[in-house]
Amino acid sequence: MPSARDSGTIALILNKGAGAGSGAELGERLGLLFRGAGREVRLTIAGTGAEIAAAVKAALGANAAVVVAGGGDGTVSAVAAALVGHDTPLGVVALGTLNHFARDLRIPLDPEAAAQVILAGHTAAIDLGQVNGRTFLNNASLGLYPQIVRARQRHPATGFRKWIIAAWITLKVLARHRAMAIRLNLGDAVVLRRTPIVFVGNNEYRAAGLAAGSRDSLSDGTLAIYIVNAGGRRHPLRLLRLAWHMVVGTALDGDHLELVRTTAATVEAKQTMLHMALDGEVELFVAPLEFRILPAALTVVVPLQEPRR
Repeated sequence: MPSARDSGTIALILNKGAGAGSGAELGERLGLLFRGAGREVRLTIAGTGAEIAAAVKAALGANAAVVVAGGGDGTVSAVAAALVGHDTPLGVVALGTLNHFARDLRIPLDPEAAAQVILAGHTAAIDLGQVNGRTFLNNASLGLYPQIVRARQRHPATGFRKWIIAAWITLKVLARHRAMAIRLNLGDAVVLRRTPIVFVGNNEYRAAGLAAGSRDSLSDGTLAIYIVNAGGRRHPLRLLRLAWHMVVGTALDGDHLELVRTTAATVEAKQTMLHMALDGEVELFVAPLEFRILPAALTVVVPLQEPRR
């Protein structure tokens, strides 16, 4: 496994709204740890996507040895997108609720332990997904899930109350949802379906068991497209279970999932404008949606792991 540079500036970009305490407090703690190891630190507390992109650009301009994203999957994804096309590795301090990306790469969720991984400097090249020029680390989804996310954004909450509101919103969105008609063009085949959810993974997800919702690899060079057949209004409990699995961040199991493995695909729908969730952040896209995998497009600092047998 290659190694990141063990000297040079660490550009630390923290989402001011993520994690416990303030970004400044965490930045000071991590800064002391990095400086204690003999590294210079460039700290940025960012609140918007534009601020994150500007911070990455400044770090690249200053020839930082590594750019560290501190925040949830959305923050990490934004930093990663700005690093595409550059050799500078991405470090991760996971501060979100679900932290799928860090978990899949076995990066510790404790900030200080994650900082030690960054200092060790072991790296791996991973794939990225891309849709209409936008990259994603974990997944992109259409249909029911973006509707739930948008509704949750209108009712922000923290702690246990967040999950109560999430359950209420899920039920509310389900009550008025409509399946969408899609046309999936794979180049040598066309798939026509009516579905409440299309879920496109950057590599394949486990679909059952205790590790459901995780990936064994982020470097297999494959898009995993899951088309859900939840039975529509004839099976409301199945659809409720399906939606809740997505809210809490676990994969879906059962025979209602159709999996298509590919390196590129086009998704068309009747709507010209489609809301889509990329790594949990909802944006509006113009159809058709052109998906592809970008093999080994990003270098990430990861824990040193035993080779697979």
